[in-house]
Amino acid sequence: MREFDVTGQRLVALCLLGFVLFNYPLLAVFNVQGTIFGIPILYAYSFAAWGALIGLMALVVERRD
Repeated sequence: MREFDVTGQRLVALCLLGFVLFNYPLLAVFNVQGTIFGIPILYAYSFAAWGALIGLMALVVERRD
């Protein structure tokens, strides 16, 4: 039962991290002219942050303690 509680707490923390990563002040930092490999910086940041959150969620859910 304890393992389930820790996993739930970690998922809530990741949800809060997602709220911070996609909140206006941080998005405004990346809303500048320029590209990374031909992709606008804001789009590259959004895709990278989204992918990182999915990867972290997969690690939390599949973790065997």
